[in-house]
Amino acid sequence: MQMPKASEETKERFRALVSLGPDVEVKPMFGNLAAFVHGNMFAGLLGSSLGVRLPEDELDALAEVDGAHPFGPEDRPMRHYLSVPDGWADDPDVARPWVERALAHVSQLPPKPPKRALSRR
Repeated sequence: MQMPKASEETKERFRALVSLGPDVEVKPMFGNLAAFVHGNMFAGLLGSSLGVRLPEDELDALAEVDGAHPFGPEDRPMRHYLSVPDGWADDPDVARPWVERALAHVSQLPPKPPKRALSRR
């Protein structure tokens, strides 16, 4: 399956939207971008879709918003994530509250330990 790629314009809008604090790190992921706090992903791009990680009750609330849909590859959507309604890049106010909730939720998770470097032989 071919992974959809985000345009440079979409990536720039994503960076502007998720830059909510000093602990936020934006990194490339599968040809797209993802935003992390303490090593845990709270938001990501997959093509033009913006997905956020939320607790169950807030996932249920987002699922009821017109245009929200599963986030991730069509055959394997990511657990705990949903996409905000399409059009978020043109109107960031649609996505901002969900991104802020995702950051607040994921900030409470234990930090991920850094990955060990692979030894080269």
